[in-house]
Amino acid sequence: MNPQVGIIMGSQSDLPVMAEAAQFLEEIGIAFELTVVSAHRTPQRMIDYAGSARERGIKVIVAGAGGAAHLPGMVASLTSLPVIGVPVKSSNSIDGWDSILSILQMPSGIPVATVALNGGKNAGILAASIVGAYDLEVGKKMDAFKTGLREKVEESAAQLEEKGWKAVLKK
Repeated sequence: MNPQVGIIMGSQSDLPVMAEAAQFLEEIGIAFELTVVSAHRTPQRMIDYAGSARERGIKVIVAGAGGAAHLPGMVASLTSLPVIGVPVKSSNSIDGWDSILSILQMPSGIPVATVALNGGKNAGILAASIVGAYDLEVGKKMDAFKTGLREKVEESAAQLEEKGWKAVLKK
């Protein structure tokens, strides 16, 4: 199966966060590729990756980076594919805010969809939703996922109503 989602990260230290996107895509059954592409240390690799993504069948790119976090925005400047940025709280990060703002505050014309700090799973969910917008099978799986979320909340609400909040806390 050809990858439909590209998952890239600035360094291997971002893998624990980005693995959450990969795990969600595996659960839904969407093929993906995962690699390290550094905007600062391997700029030509980044240019080649972004420039060839569409012809390789990629539909959306999930790009995670910490610190200055230029990878998502630079990739978005090189492709018309949707790019989802994942700010990663790294060892050289200013509490993650540098990464968040670097990805979030893009100039006009170069949008990057941005998820929460260390929000790899949400990036995978958003990527699957984008693929599901035109792939009926994936769309149905995403509908089922959302239904499962709703049912879990409704079950929790019913437990509170039936048992009272103090009984639920003891679990």
